[in-house]
Amino acid sequence: MAGAGLVSRGLNKVRELVASATHFGKPPEADDLERIRVQLQECAEGRGGEVSTRQRAARLAETYLRLDDAGRHAFLKLIAHGFGPDPQQVASAHEAYQAAVGTPAQWDAEARLRTAMRSRRLRILTQFNAIPQGVKFLVDLRADLLRFITEDPLLKPLDRELETRLSAWFDVGFLELQRITWSSPAALLEKLVEYEAVHEIRSWKDLKNRLDSDRRCYAFFHPRMPLEPLIFVQVALLEEIADDVQRLLDIEAPLADASRANTAIFYSISATQKGLRGVSFGNFLLKRVIDDLKRDFPRLKTFATLSPIPGLVRWVQRNPEEFAGAITPADWKRLAALGITGTDAPILAAMLEGDNAWALDEDICAALREPLLRLAARYLLEARRGDNPVDPVARFHLGNGARVERLDWLADKSEKGLKQSWGMMVNYLYDPDDIEANLENFASEGRIAASTAVRRLARR
Repeated sequence: MAGAGLVSRGLNKVRELVASATHFGKPPEADDLERIRVQLQECAEGRGGEVSTRQRAARLAETYLRLDDAGRHAFLKLIAHGFGPDPQQVASAHEAYQAAVGTPAQWDAEARLRTAMRSRRLRILTQFNAIPQGVKFLVDLRADLLRFITEDPLLKPLDRELETRLSAWFDVGFLELQRITWSSPAALLEKLVEYEAVHEIRSWKDLKNRLDSDRRCYAFFHPRMPLEPLIFVQVALLEEIADDVQRLLDIEAPLADASRANTAIFYSISATQKGLRGVSFGNFLLKRVIDDLKRDFPRLKTFATLSPIPGLVRWVQRNPEEFAGAITPADWKRLAALGITGTDAPILAAMLEGDNAWALDEDICAALREPLLRLAARYLLEARRGDNPVDPVARFHLGNGARVERLDWLADKSEKGLKQSWGMMVNYLYDPDDIEANLENFASEGRIAASTAVRRLARR
């Protein structure tokens, strides 16, 4: 029982460290690194029984959490470079497999080759999973790894193995869809405020408004991370497609009658764990939420988003010719009446540099409305990075089977909205009858589903 008590004390310490996520201490010296290497070696060899395994994993996790960034980088390099497959064993097993192909011994030789190629890094990572909070520890460890990889690409083999392992552990079949309400635990509500990535939650009153009876909030959870939403979506129940996020977020607006709603608007989707980059479950979230909403509100017929266009201004700044190309002679005539005769006019030049004083002038707003909407349509339908749309939100929704339905002028007049898309937003429509076909066409051919109105706007 003494061994079990030691494990319990060690794991309690890990829980505290994981919860605080404190970076403290100093980079490990050579002697420290050697001690860590020995501990990693013991983990890789799987010495002792389950209690010993958990003790080692708890000690290693505690060691890692005490390190600063330089120390964590060194720790991860030890795993990445020192605990891969043995090249000689792989070569020998491969030679034996080649010799056995076509004989009854082929399948045993294949199994030995797979064993030889199995990385000891994976054994170490799996032992972390065995401790309480171990899954969260690994998710946070990969977030560190992704930061370090930009400067140290030799860490990529470790990242590939960890991403593969996390993809298996976070398969959608293991995740739980939960509705979050004002009655949910305070610790969970605090996570929503912390992780909200689209429209900042400014107060508890703001949060309560987003969880009221005419709203819904759903999240995916992993059983080993019960108070850590992996991704969550906020939904407004309305009688029409929303075109103004300020009205949608107005905490003084009267409560809508959810029983009369025929439209569900997904107005914020936030992934919360940087360490799960590349692990996809957002599309399953929306499909599950649509099914849940249809069951609870049979009158709902329309499922759409009110989404930001976060890359628009950056794209135009990199491609200023697109801005000039979106302004027709008729547009220039209206702009000239306001004293604006070219893209080098001070108000337009300042606008391209991020000064949004233009948005305070109603006449200039009216004159720029058509060219900017035209520019946004072309950006969403034509701007590509390889085979995919440049815009990250467009990639997400189009990759989930949505259609670009409508552009909304000055739908987000916040500082952030004006800075990233000159205040424009977009409605992506999720038509349950078309989702699978849209998804297949986008995945196989890169074809973007869009309404006739948006396509016509892009061609003007």
